Amino acid sequence: MKNKFIYKISSLILLLAVAIGCDDNAETFTVTNGTPATLGAIGINEIELDGNNTNNAAVTFDWESADYGQQGAVVYDIEFSSDQAFTNPVIASSLTGENSVTLSMGELNAAAGNAGLNPFVWADLYVRVVSSLGTQKSNKANSNVVSLRVFPFFNYVFNDYYIVGDATSPGWDNNNNNPALFRDPNDENSFKYTGFFGNGLFKVLETKGLWQPQWGTNDGSSIEVNPGGGDDPERFPNAGGANITPGFYTFTINFATQSFSFEPFDASGITSPTSLAVQGSSVAASVTLNALAFDGHIWYASAVRLTPGDLQFLANGTDTWGSDTSFSGTATNGGANIPVIVEDDYDIWFNDLTGEYILIPLNL
Repeated sequence: MKNKFIYKISSLILLLAVAIGCDDNAETFTVTNGTPATLGAIGINEIELDGNNTNNAAVTFDWESADYGQQGAVVYDIEFSSDQAFTNPVIASSLTGENSVTLSMGELNAAAGNAGLNPFVWADLYVRVVSSLGTQKSNKANSNVVSLRVFPFFNYVFNDYYIVGDATSPGWDNNNNNPALFRDPNDENSFKYTGFFGNGLFKVLETKGLWQPQWGTNDGSSIEVNPGGGDDPERFPNAGGANITPGFYTFTINFATQSFSFEPFDASGITSPTSLAVQGSSVAASVTLNALAFDGHIWYASAVRLTPGDLQFLANGTDTWGSDTSFSGTATNGGANIPVIVEDDYDIWFNDLTGEYILIPLNL
């Protein structure tokens, strides 16, 4: 028993010695802070970004590799900024182990916009390459800075829709100040219109002055479209059945789910303001909105020049209404200023029954 015990102790000591010996002889890797990448000169000084050919190549950036004193994958972030100090940089592209990247017109435009450059204005864009190691992006090192002048475009991604029909203000005239549907700011496919509908029926158009694309219903429960060259669908809300009983209704339509609804709306007790205007840094002077004669709860102003900034609706000369979503949303009394992010002429619509608004650019 004593010899076995001594043998076990001796074996344990031997194993510890081997382990310690291996640890003492282990290779040690040292990572330096890194020599930054060197960003090469850009072969072009000015780029007017083409919104009609967004997949075309716009610019190529090349750089010499960073050196961290060991073999390993180096991550390169191509950063853009509107100022040379890179106060608020954005990452335009991120690559591992590469020394070059080509950005398309659309990619460069999006990154320039994220960096704070305004559309339709020549401005300097500053570029650098930030190298780092691993998924944690440790040991970051900034390259030299190069710049170029760019002229961004604005990509208006939304569709807008209008009502037409003998139950609505313009009648069966497709270019008669047709009221716009109000888009859900959180769902670009969902629209709503709450207001007065007269004795008749109606359809939905995408472009004022054109009869197609045209939406209606053939079964009274789902929407149908004639995109052009086909057969026109029947009229809302009941596929050519009985006319609407005059009154206030909420019409909702979702172009993704192909569904719609048409429900009575209780407008009793809701009083329209005596006056409505838009004001703010986006307009040179206050602009008066007019109420439809057909439905005094629907207000509009046509072809209003708006510049980047903000605006709010002014009711009765005292109450300010707004929200924090651009292009469309639901304003509240005392709400935030509405952001205007691109200069253009806009048709402005406001619904005092719901507080909904929509700003439709005419030239984007």
